[in-house]
Amino acid sequence: KYDAELKNTIQWIIPNAQKNMMEPILLTLEAGGSTWPDNPHEGEEFGYVLSGSIQIQLGDRVVRARKGESFYFRSDEPHKIINPGKNTAKFIWVATPPSF
Repeated sequence: KYDAELKNTIQWIIPNAQKNMMEPILLTLEAGGSTWPDNPHEGEEFGYVLSGSIQIQLGDRVVRARKGESFYFRSDEPHKIINPGKNTAKFIWVATPPSF
């Protein structure tokens, strides 16, 4: 599913994963693309960067992750992922419970 406003594409890796405990997706962020800001909620999130680099905004903190790196955080503060670079970034993102 492509979102032109945010310049991102979400691909569900496991069909109908929203009914499972975890929901893995493949997310592609074009240069300058981002996810929608997400309010604090129950759960945890994990990601692995396949290409490019991203910034994960966790409340007031910003954490960078590049190709071959991963991230993991509790979803208990506002969060958003941004591609500040000039190249497309792709990463696998897993949320529990499902939220995408």
